[in-house]
Amino acid sequence: MADLSDRWLVETSWLEKHLDAPDLAVIDGTWYLPGAGRDPYHEHLESRIPGAVFFDVDKIADTRVSLPHMLPSPERFSSAMRKMGIGDGMRLVIYDAQGMFSAPRVWWTFRAMGAEDVAVLNGGLAKWKAEKRPLTEGPPRTRGPRHFTARRNAELIRDRNEILAMVSDKSVQIVDARAADRFRGEAPEPREGLRSGHIPGSLNLPYAELLNSDGTFKPAKDLAKIFEKAGVDLSRPIANSCGSGVTASILALALAMLGHRRTSVYDGSWSEWGADDALPMETGD
Repeated sequence: MADLSDRWLVETSWLEKHLDAPDLAVIDGTWYLPGAGRDPYHEHLESRIPGAVFFDVDKIADTRVSLPHMLPSPERFSSAMRKMGIGDGMRLVIYDAQGMFSAPRVWWTFRAMGAEDVAVLNGGLAKWKAEKRPLTEGPPRTRGPRHFTARRNAELIRDRNEILAMVSDKSVQIVDARAADRFRGEAPEPREGLRSGHIPGSLNLPYAELLNSDGTFKPAKDLAKIFEKAGVDLSRPIANSCGSGVTASILALALAMLGHRRTSVYDGSWSEWGADDALPMETGD
């Protein structure tokens, strides 16, 4: 497999050197699991990378549905980006406070809306702070409105019906990024009302296995071995799933780093599948 890490990841040293670049937009995509008791926007105001704007994963979404942070329409996304001052021709760098958790979801959202010049900060804010790089606080700087052209990239997105077809015809591998005990149905889901188990025939690759202890990605050659050890055939199409489409995007980012071109994310993930008793489910390995 190829190593495209330099295309989709940026290092903290690079970002610090380019913070004043006029075409650069730094985006804080921090989001926490339900029940964490943390407010990502409040934390953004208290401590962030200079110039960063906050991307609210739950609000820049299709709020007409009950499922969490589903992709918005291109029109809604374009409107949100205009207000944030993010426009066409800008180089986008996404980070989150946990190191590598929700930033890939924001990265995938931009790509699903047609953006390609978008990368994730390797190690995120946690690594940035550990290295004592500059921080700022207080009310964010207002950016002038910009035009963002959103074009939905359907190849990166999978819905319930497409996943159901994949279960039947096995044309695409479904890879679940949740922890092994949740995948096996031995641990309860963080969201109430969901069954415990997994999509029939899916493979399990907990996202944490792809990361170092500091929240950075392991080298590409190691990532390929990890996918293969989990039973994933890197020559075939892959649809990634998880609890609500967040950590599935970590797998999607890792696969993009490996040059895998037929990678998608099941947007509804287990929040949708696990809530519908009519959909098939398995437990165990």
